[in-house]
Amino acid sequence: MVTVTGPHDGPTRRPRPDRPEAHSGGPAADGADRPVADGDGPAADGTVGSGPVGDGPAADGTVGDGTVGDGTGRVVGDGGPAGDGRGGATGRVTGRVLRAAVVPTTLVAAIGLAAVVLNRVYDGDLLIRLVCGAALGAVLVSVAARRLPSWLVAPLSVAVMFGATAWSVRLAADRADLPGGFLDVAADAAGNAVPRLLTAMIPVEPTPDTVLVPVVAAWLAGLAGAEVALRAGRVLLGFLPATSLYVGAVCVVGPNAGPAIWPTVAFAGLVAVALAGARAPGPDPTVGLPPAVRVTVRVRATAVSAAGVAVVVGLAALLGPVLAGWVDHRPVDPRRFVPPPRVESLDENPLIRISGWALDPQRKLLDVSTLAPDGGPTTIRLAVLSDYDGVTWRVGATYRTAGRVLPEGSPGPGVVDTVRQEITVAGLTGRLLPAVATPRSVDGARVAYDPESGTLIRPEGLVPGLTYTVTSARERPEANLLGTADVPAGAEVARVLRVADGAPEPLRRLAAQLAEENGAPYARAAAVEQFLAEHYRLVADAPSGHAYPNLEFFLFGPRGGGGQRGTSEQFAAAFAVLGRLTGLPTRVVVGFTARGDGPVRAADAYAWPEVLFAGVGWVPFDPRPRPDSTPRPIEEDFRPAPQSPPPSEVPEPTPTPPTTAAAVAEPGRSTEQPGGRTPLLLAAGTGGLLLPGAALGVLAWRRRALTRARLSRGDPGTRVGGAWRHTTDALRLSGRPVGGELSATEVADRAGHALAEDTARAGGSPPGPDTARAEHPGLTELAGLLNQAAFAPGTLTDAQADRAGDIAVAYATALRAARPGWRRLLWSVHPGPLRWTR
Repeated sequence: MVTVTGPHDGPTRRPRPDRPEAHSGGPAADGADRPVADGDGPAADGTVGSGPVGDGPAADGTVGDGTVGDGTGRVVGDGGPAGDGRGGATGRVTGRVLRAAVVPTTLVAAIGLAAVVLNRVYDGDLLIRLVCGAALGAVLVSVAARRLPSWLVAPLSVAVMFGATAWSVRLAADRADLPGGFLDVAADAAGNAVPRLLTAMIPVEPTPDTVLVPVVAAWLAGLAGAEVALRAGRVLLGFLPATSLYVGAVCVVGPNAGPAIWPTVAFAGLVAVALAGARAPGPDPTVGLPPAVRVTVRVRATAVSAAGVAVVVGLAALLGPVLAGWVDHRPVDPRRFVPPPRVESLDENPLIRISGWALDPQRKLLDVSTLAPDGGPTTIRLAVLSDYDGVTWRVGATYRTAGRVLPEGSPGPGVVDTVRQEITVAGLTGRLLPAVATPRSVDGARVAYDPESGTLIRPEGLVPGLTYTVTSARERPEANLLGTADVPAGAEVARVLRVADGAPEPLRRLAAQLAEENGAPYARAAAVEQFLAEHYRLVADAPSGHAYPNLEFFLFGPRGGGGQRGTSEQFAAAFAVLGRLTGLPTRVVVGFTARGDGPVRAADAYAWPEVLFAGVGWVPFDPRPRPDSTPRPIEEDFRPAPQSPPPSEVPEPTPTPPTTAAAVAEPGRSTEQPGGRTPLLLAAGTGGLLLPGAALGVLAWRRRALTRARLSRGDPGTRVGGAWRHTTDALRLSGRPVGGELSATEVADRAGHALAEDTARAGGSPPGPDTARAEHPGLTELAGLLNQAAFAPGTLTDAQADRAGDIAVAYATALRAARPGWRRLLWSVHPGPLRWTR
């Protein structure tokens, strides 16, 4: 090293032990002696240098790494101008800060891209803002606490996460306008977040239960990534939590959105930027090596880099077609692995509630306030029943948790009106939520929605006082298109075309006759509607039932014996079955008629059928008779089956023997044989006495055999059901039949009342309003066993089944004992239990 002194300087001083010197052995700069680099570039202070001078301690106490101090704060660099020391320090600090901010920034952005991917199935952008805020908060906490021990950072970050999550839940609840306090909403969201996220209707509304999981997952991914990438220095490994979150978002979206191509490319670019920014610049490692070695090292480095590029290109060529094929591949929807909310058994077939409502017409079910363009009566839909198995109609819907805004379907060619209703629940029970078809938004209640039927449920169930507002798009079909409209076919409508096995032959013949006379689909539907309206009577006291035997009795039973009369349940069910037998896709709907603002009572409930026409949609029909009409005899329009046998089996006519003189008794000669008439009369009299007795004996024997079969055959659940039927038969024998709309507990109450009344009457005192109903406390136990058999099959024991049989027999015996003597005798031989439909 060469040291140059200025004109005012004296001879070069020798190095002193108490002065710092350069690593090369030369004197350290102290302001008088200026070390000059070995090059020829002018320094800022007039020194000339071309290379670094040593790496020992400089005059200002810093360690020189290619630069030396001159005692005045200036730095002489690699042959260039050193400049002022404060400006250089500021530049180094700025560069260091920028390099340090690359990894946290890209980490937050990567988590934000996961939110962008997930938000494709959400409504609005609230989810993106909440997830990005959670990611930013987690990374900032890790950066701010980088000087703390690593074991302390995680608890601190989780504590802050709870506060941020609570704020996010509160914000989502306010945006969704959810009722209830914050603690109730937060507890509900924490307990149901995962299933509701996977069963929510798309587009998903950002509610507390649908944003909780993404916000918490984003915070944890940011915490883990920041700790691994910043504290441990493992940048690539630090992006693993964000990558897992991104893959999870893609899987949750599934096939419900298009391929996330540009977010995936952007995610890979962020990882590359983080890796590049994490590399700190340093000196060339080949400096100081001999030229031959330096060339060898650089050639090897170039070869390794080329090999790496070749491997990447090869992998891209091999995996590119596979990945391109997966772009168009339909991913698996995780929602199909999570069961959606289910309806109760009472809601699965609300059609059976029609007869019960008809018997209590003044019962208040709803309070309705309607805002509609026409201002007339409004039809409120409760349930749509599309499945029929020959015994009962069922809803069979798949309900998904939905937000306030419901998905819109494609409107038909008819006129669409916007109807807004405010509904308050009064006496209606269950989970089905009434609304005008087709709902578009619901406020004031958390709902689940079935887009195929357009019906709603409230998973928590209806409670008196519940008030909600529904905005619906009510569609009126285009009447001009119905006459020429066809009906759809194929797998999409097979469900509403299916005819259950065992359809009675009279129903098939009636459907064939109506279809033969009317070719067009709408004409067939109108013919079925007109036939039912003209030949049958609408009554309120008809028993519930719409199985094949019930419909056959409704359509063809004797008018004087209870046939050819029914509620809207039988009219709608008969139309739907006859329509399917003629090739029409049909379903049954249960709902109410709201006549302006005010209460909706049980008398306003009814059922109606609908037919699906191609290009038009579902069209309602009303097969009920007009109030002022008189039903015509069915024989006038329905051709009975031919009674004559086939031609090949026609019997030969029996000739009538002619009356001849030989057949006339001769005068004075009796035609009777001695003793011929007396034995005949005696035999006839004896047979007349024995036959009724034999018939009564057979009836009594069959009744006892039926009781034994009910109470002793089958598994415990079957035997409990037999005991229950024995009890209800006893009620029916006493003149108190129970309807199918009553629950087991309600039937038990009625049975207790019946026994108390009959016992009091048998004792000579008329039953009063305070008559005790707990005359037979075992009925409540029997009702509980029946519910256990229905809702927890396989859990009953033989002892419980025996107990149920003892209760049923004891109750029937007590009820029979309270009857008069001749009624007790008739009780044992009554044929009713042998033929009553059970």
